[in-house]
Amino acid sequence: MQWCIALTISSSSANPPLDFSQSDTQSPPISYPDSGIDRLLNIQEIYYEPDVVKYSRGQEILDQYPDVNRIPVDSHWNIPDLHGNEGSVQDWNRIKRTVLVLGIKKSLQARPNCRSSDFVAPSHANGCAMACAYCYVARRKGFANPITTFVNIEQIQRYLKRHAARQGNKSEPNQVDPSLWVYEIGENSDCSVDAAICDNVKDLITLFRSIPNAKATFATKRVNRSLLDYDPQGKTRIRFSLMPQTMAQVVDIRTSSITDRIEAVNDFVAAGYEVHLNFAPVIYSDTWLQDYEQLFQQIDDTLSPQSKAQLQTEIIFLTHNDRLHEVNMGWHPKGEELLWRPDLQETKFSQTGGKNVRYKRGFKGTLVEAFCQLLEERLPYCKIRYAF
Repeated sequence: MQWCIALTISSSSANPPLDFSQSDTQSPPISYPDSGIDRLLNIQEIYYEPDVVKYSRGQEILDQYPDVNRIPVDSHWNIPDLHGNEGSVQDWNRIKRTVLVLGIKKSLQARPNCRSSDFVAPSHANGCAMACAYCYVARRKGFANPITTFVNIEQIQRYLKRHAARQGNKSEPNQVDPSLWVYEIGENSDCSVDAAICDNVKDLITLFRSIPNAKATFATKRVNRSLLDYDPQGKTRIRFSLMPQTMAQVVDIRTSSITDRIEAVNDFVAAGYEVHLNFAPVIYSDTWLQDYEQLFQQIDDTLSPQSKAQLQTEIIFLTHNDRLHEVNMGWHPKGEELLWRPDLQETKFSQTGGKNVRYKRGFKGTLVEAFCQLLEERLPYCKIRYAF
């Protein structure tokens, strides 16, 4: 059986006329501390494009770190001492914890998508303080991948509002959403971590509250309870990424535990978020089905009826990359024992010429079918949006 996209479309009534000028209201904030952020981030160096000081967000961030070493650079994307320094691999996690890059997002475009969202929004950040061994973002940056924060958030917000206005009402439901255009706001970073740097994520969640025909979405591997006071009013979909804890403790480095992520679902649903699960990447091992059966049981035991009623999922099997494999061998070879399996994988060249590997055709189809069957048996209320 070939699995590509599973449609789970609910009926919807006619959409009301759009009003992009409506004012936004916000409930009084509740204080939820982001516990553990000091372990994840301890900024000691900031690389910055000089023009970031012309933006209020840039100045806000710099004011938070008055005593750190500041290094001006021509481009946030090309920093030879950081991205081009092969020796940085040995300091992979230290750099993620102690280095921040500030830049200006030059090219603003909403790229069409058809899986987790209808469009990918212009990035408000790139890179991550966490260190998942399979992360595709790290393939593009060379030997270091700390957070880059873009300070022109007002420009990004204006672009998104105009783009959504041009779309009009969603005329036909699809597997992304039955009635609203969905914008991915965290393709190149983890918004739960970005929210500890500045208010970019809060600003975007606030923005989508006031856009009548659209909602935001992002996947995360971190539980940041500060987001619980953002009052999304159903206009932001969080996708908590899950895998068996035995696998996560090897490849999901510096992330929240799987138990913490599962236990957070009920709280985020109660706070007004739509919450889906993201089983990604699914990594094969000798005990993978038994491990996922235990994970599904933990989910079923933990989620509230309210959470279960709105639950949907995405299922994405592992794709790896030869350049990332080489980087990982410099700092985390143990993870590569699980990720780099030439005996089970075949080569697929990307459009940019990268050598990706995925589970062999036929073998992967069998894995996808077995996973979906187990999920439907153990969590029958969890709709599969797509699986591949």
